[in-house]
Amino acid sequence: MNQPITIIGIGEIAAVLARAFLRNEYPIFPVTRNMDIAVAVNEVPEPLMVVVAVAEKDYPLVMESIPDPWRDRLVLIQNELLPDKWEVYRIENPTILSVWFEKKKGIDTNSILPTPMYGPHAKVIAESLEGIDVPCKVMASADDMLLELVQKNVYVFTINIAGLFLDEGTTTSSLWENHQELALKVANDVIDLQEAITGQTLSGEQLLEGMVKGFKGDPHHICKGRSAPGRLTRAIELADEKGLEIRYVRDLGQQFE
Repeated sequence: MNQPITIIGIGEIAAVLARAFLRNEYPIFPVTRNMDIAVAVNEVPEPLMVVVAVAEKDYPLVMESIPDPWRDRLVLIQNELLPDKWEVYRIENPTILSVWFEKKKGIDTNSILPTPMYGPHAKVIAESLEGIDVPCKVMASADDMLLELVQKNVYVFTINIAGLFLDEGTTTSSLWENHQELALKVANDVIDLQEAITGQTLSGEQLLEGMVKGFKGDPHHICKGRSAPGRLTRAIELADEKGLEIRYVRDLGQQFE
């Protein structure tokens, strides 16, 4: 029998991963919100991997409580993920996914773009997801994966922040077709912010091209999600930490107050 896989948090994305792993003959050990991680590690001390699939707001508390036997087996899938989000917990070599598929109640899995991943368990995860028709790509290097993480951040921050100032129900295709100037101004500020956080010089042209691919991959995606106000606030807070101007996003923030 294959080694079990532990999944912390059982939301919609976690459910897709669990189905993929089970289909690939890996037993699943779920850790739900009401379970004590310190107790769970005694049940499965040496899983093949430990997938952290909790909501963004729960991520810090969970990461602080990861027991030592699990620390070198982590798989991270959160939005807004960059190396600082795991290095602060002294995690050195996690497997990282930039998830480009969606799963909502009563709706089949929707893949916007192939999901990139990198790390020790990337091959098993890709094989499992592809077994349930979720396209993936295993990246060749950590630098390549970093660019993918930034790419997803540019997409998510741009549609969410822009969506706050457009009609309810505005889609990504409508954003790009009818409000392209707004999208580009927000995206350029977000790219500046990502450069400041990562300490990397990034190709704005490449990132904008990738963002548009995301728009075209799911043209009916609603821009303004529940997380949108929080993302606007976080963008400004992160810019404050880095001493970054991002004037356009700040102006939008003042309008939103």
